[in-house]
Amino acid sequence: MKNLLAFDLGASNGRAILGQLENGKITMKELHRFENNYIEMNGVFYWDLPYLYNQLKLGLLAFKQENVGDLDCIGIDTWGVDYGLLDRNGHLLGNPRAYRCAVDEDFEETWKIIDFPTLFARTGIANQNFNTVYQLYRRKREGDVALENAQTMLLLPDLLGYFLTGEKKSEYTEVTTTMLYNPTTKDWDWETIRELGLPEHIFTEIDRAGTLRGHLRPELAKELGINEASFAAVGTHDTASAVAAIPGTGSFAFCSSGTWSLFGVETDKPILRDDVRSANFSNEGTIQGGFRPLRNIMGLWLIQECRRDWIKAGHTYSWNEIVMEAEKAEPFRSIIDPDFGEFFAGGQMIEKIQSYCRNTDQPVPETVGQIARCIYESLALKYRWALERLEEIKGQRIDQLNIVGGGCQNKLLNQFVADSLDRPVVTGPVEGAAIGNLLAQAMALGEIKDIAELREVVRRSEAVAEFQPHHTPAWEAAYQKLLALAK
Repeated sequence: MKNLLAFDLGASNGRAILGQLENGKITMKELHRFENNYIEMNGVFYWDLPYLYNQLKLGLLAFKQENVGDLDCIGIDTWGVDYGLLDRNGHLLGNPRAYRCAVDEDFEETWKIIDFPTLFARTGIANQNFNTVYQLYRRKREGDVALENAQTMLLLPDLLGYFLTGEKKSEYTEVTTTMLYNPTTKDWDWETIRELGLPEHIFTEIDRAGTLRGHLRPELAKELGINEASFAAVGTHDTASAVAAIPGTGSFAFCSSGTWSLFGVETDKPILRDDVRSANFSNEGTIQGGFRPLRNIMGLWLIQECRRDWIKAGHTYSWNEIVMEAEKAEPFRSIIDPDFGEFFAGGQMIEKIQSYCRNTDQPVPETVGQIARCIYESLALKYRWALERLEEIKGQRIDQLNIVGGGCQNKLLNQFVADSLDRPVVTGPVEGAAIGNLLAQAMALGEIKDIAELREVVRRSEAVAEFQPHHTPAWEAAYQKLLALAK
């Protein structure tokens, strides 16, 4: 039996999950959970890296307390694009900036040097104002002292891994999110890096998921009282790990459902056509070295922010209570485009949704149920838009949608999605990113051969649920309304 430890960090929380691989099945146990929130200081949003590093240590201590023997391997996955800078001594040059800092000016200034069609042709990545290339060029324009003094840039999961192991490498799936990776040359996009005047020396060697990357630092292992466990490069981008764990077969699309909804398919090669660029789809990496043409949709961030507003007002609704209120609310009363620009920034989300409905001559949602139903139905309708674009890109019908991640626990939303798409929806595993992380560690240790065997382990280990569609004329009318709103 192999003892594996996955650190799965999202933009709102993180977990340490023990995985035990035995007889071709993986069992999991959550050992440690912690909050993760960006912090605003002087108009800039930061991630609290010392806090996150300490949570990793607490997760390792939680493993020790399980008394299950030595730890065989560790892996870390996080969200994409964010990074930290190290000086020539390997010390952190300030806390990493959070992607929520981004503004449209960041890409507008970059496009004065390299236009978006050129960037897309080189990298295959959609335009999002928080892309790493835009973040770095902003700091270049500002004469940022940290960037000027940086010796190394590491993306967030690799940065945390560095503090555990001392190894400075960048894993492929996370690198592909930056808009600084060229899928044709299979290396950093040196042409863009040079044209923007970014320091070339800060970019490290790229490694692949399913390979070993050193061991726990001896002094850290001694401090924690555990063995010097192996460290593996996994699908360090959480979506790559989640998609690796999808047990689907045949012609399926995936949706990794969380703060963001990442909606796509798998391909062996990037799709760099103009129609893909126009639909703002990205070609992000898979753990097997291929690509995931996908669209970022504003996901459960919308309801998460509304819940924060309700809590501030003194109403602590559970997620189940919110879903129950949504079930009771009138269908299709108000529809929003989840990707409307004003929804990106945190704070006052209820007001933003109400203002959107008011400005589009719709009934203004007031109650918890009306607001939640508006969000859930609108997400389901946006998923249909994404599915239709994917079918155009692939040139074939997609027969089913597989939803993984925490969002797949919302049965009401799952049924809405099936009804909207008029396709069966298969949900699970809930802990998709953690399972993909754990099984990539098993690949690095030689316990699993390839992605096909990995998915077979998932099918043997995890139960899934299926939602059958009940598509009605009301769903069709609501979809036409969304298309009109999104123009």
